[in-house]
Order: sequence, then structure tokens, then C-alpha cells
Amino acid sequence: MDHAGRVLLVTDVQRDFCKGGALAVPDGDGVVGPINRLARNYDLVVLTQDWHPPQHQSFASQHPGRVPFEEVDFRYGLQTLWPDHCVQGTPGAEFHPDLDIPHAALILRKGFRAAIDSYSAFAEADGTVTGLGAYLRDREVRFVDCVGLATDFCVAWSAEDAARQGFRVRVFQDACRAIDLNGSLAAAWARLSARGVTLTKAG
Repeated sequence: MDHAGRVLLVTDVQRDFCKGGALAVPDGDGVVGPINRLARNYDLVVLTQDWHPPQHQSFASQHPGRVPFEEVDFRYGLQTLWPDHCVQGTPGAEFHPDLDIPHAALILRKGFRAAIDSYSAFAEADGTVTGLGAYLRDREVRFVDCVGLATDFCVAWSAEDAARQGFRVRVFQDACRAIDLNGSLAAAWARLSARGVTLTKAG
């Protein structure tokens, strides 16, 4: 396949989202091999990295009486409260040790503002753009291929925003894993399909 004009967007393949991590995605480690194989075929690869300050407001620990996976109203909409995870400078925030993409061109950190969460690589939860769209357009990218963790949150939001910004988008389902919180995976697939995102498999 010709990968000219394409980017592989690798979302949050970090220790805390894998086995033994603070917010482990079921079989999260299972994405590493497929992603490594895929990445060899791309000239342009972008990695995202959750990078939260210790007092991030998406953490249930910052809201007395609340527990992880509850939803609360923030000024930008409903926010799921999470266990503390991917805290800046901690081992849990590091990439999975077997992720092997030495030619990755960019590491985009997100969620580093304490009051605002950021699932998408293209825009924070309040709509502030990250600049990734402009970065890709400057490199004549027209197609965004999405993989990583977790399918129903950061991967799906990134894929939706990429489509919203005019890119043609694919999600490789076998190179993603989901949390599937209260039907969130089915809802994500429905939203992606409505946006014209192609759901496919790497192998």
C-alpha cells in the first residue's frame, strides 16, 4: 500500500494503560506488536502521550466523595473521573517498553493543563486546538490512520477530530483496545461511522 500523504497516529501506548497500570485497558499490551509492525510502513508517525499534573481535575482523587468512572459536569461538558494515571515524570506515563518506533517524528503531550482533560490529539476538551492538524497539513498529509489506547476514548476522539478537520481517517480495530465503560465502545463506533471514519484491520 502506498503510504504517501499518510500519518500513523499512535495514541497513548503507555505503561498506565497496560497490564499492571493505574488505568489498565483490557489486553492493552496486545496493541504493541501490531503497532510496531504497522509503523515500519509509514514515513510519518506521530505518538501521543497523556501527561497529567498530579492535581489534574479529571482525577477522582481531586473530588472528595467521588469515585473513579463517575461523570461530573465540568464547564466544558460531562467529564469522566479517572484513577490517577500518566502523571508527569512517573513510570506510568512512560511509553510501553516494547513500543519500537525510533523514527517517530513527533511526540504530542496532552492533558497537561490541570483544569482541562484532553482525549483527542487534535483538540482539548474545551475546544482548544493542539496544532496537530496544521502540522500534518504542512506535511501534505491527507490521510490519518489511528491506533492505540483506548479505542472508545482517546483513539475515537482523535479520529473524530481528524475527520472534522478534513482528513480521511481509518481506525485499525485490531491495533486498538477499549475500556468499554457503560457501552462506550458501541457509542464510539457509531460516532465514528457517522463521521465517515473507516473501520478496518491491520492484519
